[in-house]
Amino acid sequence: MDLMVHLDGSAEDEVRLAHARTVIASLGAPSVTRLIGLFTNALPEFATVMPIEAGAAAVSVVADIEDQVRREGDNIEKALNERLASYGVPYEVRRLEARPAGLARLAARQARWADLFIATCPYRGDAEQDWGDLVEAVLTESGRGVLLAPPGAHAPEKFDRILIGWRDCRQATRAVAEAMPLIANARQTDIVYAFTREDEATDRSAEDLAAHLRRQTAQGPGQVAIHPVKLDAGVATEALLDESERLGSNLMVMGGYGQSRWLEWFMGGTTRDVITQTDRALLLAH
Repeated sequence: MDLMVHLDGSAEDEVRLAHARTVIASLGAPSVTRLIGLFTNALPEFATVMPIEAGAAAVSVVADIEDQVRREGDNIEKALNERLASYGVPYEVRRLEARPAGLARLAARQARWADLFIATCPYRGDAEQDWGDLVEAVLTESGRGVLLAPPGAHAPEKFDRILIGWRDCRQATRAVAEAMPLIANARQTDIVYAFTREDEATDRSAEDLAAHLRRQTAQGPGQVAIHPVKLDAGVATEALLDESERLGSNLMVMGGYGQSRWLEWFMGGTTRDVITQTDRALLLAH
């Protein structure tokens, strides 16, 4: 597995790298063929540094600021190389340098050749930089799974109790596929199936998923359990978070953005709500 971790020189780097170490411990170091630190060094936007009407005089000022950002980036990159060298697996640091708007697209392209991308839960306002555009771009454009760590979260020793937030849809299926290496090494996999009255009589997909996981892993019937949750009010977020707490899960797996992420932004949705509220790691796929 090639494991890619988003790094930006902030305190959250330690949280992301700790979760990368948990993935390595969960799979076994020989299973991780390469650890890639994707260092995004954001250059300042011209308009935020100098007003447009400043004219040619501003060009020199902006150039000086960019040179300073690049020099600081050199120091951060050196420290990151030293940090990754201690992980005991082959590694590299890749540096992206662009305006913030361009970094999201570049990161999505880089993530396409990794097996899993680790970042910080965005939209919370409690991190030094949110990186919401970058996370969305990687999730929806790279074709890869994204493991999100809550800001400042403690990483477990292993991801050995996994909760799957299941819906009978493409995104949830993709998330399970992306998480299979971790599921195969887990002690317990709990499938939380939130259903409505209309689903109750016809949907047996959770049972089919459980049978599939038992065939694909060494887990027995008791290690792959189904937990149906009836949604009288139609809100899945609270049910998923409550079940993850009750079951002691240390990794949640679910599909990301089953509807347009713009609709989720304006109208609300399970993906965004779980990202902003979870206190444990979350693996998403689109």
